[in-house]
Amino acid sequence: QYKLVESGGGLVQPGGSLRLSCAASGFSLDDWAIGWFRQAPGKEREGILCIGSSGDSTNYADFVKGRFTVSRDNAKNTVYLQMNSLKPEDTAVYYCAADPRIFACPDDSRDFRSGSWGQGTQVTVSS
Repeated sequence: QYKLVESGGGLVQPGGSLRLSCAASGFSLDDWAIGWFRQAPGKEREGILCIGSSGDSTNYADFVKGRFTVSRDNAKNTVYLQMNSLKPEDTAVYYCAADPRIFACPDDSRDFRSGSWGQGTQVTVSS
């Protein structure tokens, strides 16, 4: 059974950084693209970034530029989301997702909707 588990969330002050992890079990991430998403209270889930099996990444949102990056460590079967210069509006539950049919990042993050999702990790940016 495919399973993804996010971790690394927490409370951080504005301007701070966090690194989220997405660990896979039951399958190897090597050949899969992994998408990162977030959902703030009262808002729809939105795509953030994707990293393909080749290591190429795709941005799905303007707010990512210059602040968020994605990386993968296949030896640890884990994908990371590094978030810098965090703002209060980044407060949300962050999720990772994977779909065995997706090995390269799709142009539309909604392509992940039928895949496997983690339970999410809460990120709160507040002073």
